[in-house]
Amino acid sequence: MSDVKSTASLADESKLSFNKVQRKLRRDVGRAVMDYKMIAEGDRIMVCLSGGKDSFTMLDMLISLQRNSPVKFELVAVNLDQKQPGFPEHVLPEYLEKMGIEYYIVERDTYAVVRSKVPEGKKTCGLCSRLRRGTLYSFAEEINANKIALGHHKDDIIETLFLNMFYGGRLAGMPPKLLSDDGRNIVIRPLAYARETDIIAFADYRQYPIIPCNLCGSQANLQRQNIKQMLAQWEEEQPGRIESIFSAMQNISPSQLSDRQLFDFETLAIDRSAEREAYEYADGIQVHKSSVNPVQFIDALNLG
Repeated sequence: MSDVKSTASLADESKLSFNKVQRKLRRDVGRAVMDYKMIAEGDRIMVCLSGGKDSFTMLDMLISLQRNSPVKFELVAVNLDQKQPGFPEHVLPEYLEKMGIEYYIVERDTYAVVRSKVPEGKKTCGLCSRLRRGTLYSFAEEINANKIALGHHKDDIIETLFLNMFYGGRLAGMPPKLLSDDGRNIVIRPLAYARETDIIAFADYRQYPIIPCNLCGSQANLQRQNIKQMLAQWEEEQPGRIESIFSAMQNISPSQLSDRQLFDFETLAIDRSAEREAYEYADGIQVHKSSVNPVQFIDALNLG
């Protein structure tokens, strides 16, 4: 009897834990959607599913938002089958059929293209990403989707910031909302405020049919792993640092950086036409003027 009670108690605790993380994720997604005006009346949103925990969670959160939002919008799930060896083609269609959501499986053998273009031993991720992005962008137009939802979370965004700084020499991350370079698509990241730890906990409870991300056999992304370990150590040493970094990304002062394209340093000019406001704590300042004649001082320095 005690064993039964113990099992029931553990089940209750698990349910409470799940409800807590679910509420937190829904709150995070709701805030991100509101802050960046990600979704508007009549939107048709293409939800990109990779088969990983992030995209499964994003779909769940958007379905929940769709049910409870006064704003009416459509969701359509899309998976890109890149013909990687061993890819379980049945997993996502079976899952989405049970969900009862409109979906498409787009087949494009980007795997063969990458293998033919990239020498053996070289990183394939760059070309693979470009091919995937181009395919999804063009398909969004085919199905008349005006928004593309990607499953990047807060940790992804911060890791990308440091990757670009350390390895790319530029200050850039992943914005929660992005207009594509050609102006034809808007990308949204509803999980922008969500932490990976919460997504892991939620996905574990939901028991998603996760598809492993190592099917292509390409090299592990050591640069991202290094950044991830660095940030984890920082967070352990000083909890809250990740939140502080993300807040800094939302509070940028262009004049305090060095980008000449972002801020006009060249034409900076003083303007003393108006009366100056008193500086703080200026009372009590004493000034002692030098007795040296400036002209004599300059002459003394002229050794010629």
